[in-house]
Amino acid sequence: MREPTSLSLTFDCWNLGLEACSVIGMRLPRLMTGNAAAMAEAQLMVSEKLDAVARLQWKMMTGQLGTSGPAMLDASVAHYRKAVRRNQRRLGGTQKSR
Repeated sequence: MREPTSLSLTFDCWNLGLEACSVIGMRLPRLMTGNAAAMAEAQLMVSEKLDAVARLQWKMMTGQLGTSGPAMLDASVAHYRKAVRRNQRRLGGTQKSR
């Protein structure tokens, strides 16, 4: 696997932020309804976040993120981008990225 550069890490983090913003934009209208579906979405959102952070911590503790700081950041961003892309697909987004 390639060693991430400062530039590639910058763009990966920037892309993660943009993708997360798109998920927030898709999720907010659902949450604003305040009905039972909104409550279910909120509970799912929290459980997904807890699951993502627990899996990332496990990867860190078992050495699956790499041995250098840049490699660990790269793997962490990739981990969260997968979770964000799952949400994009589930919430109706069709954007496919790396």
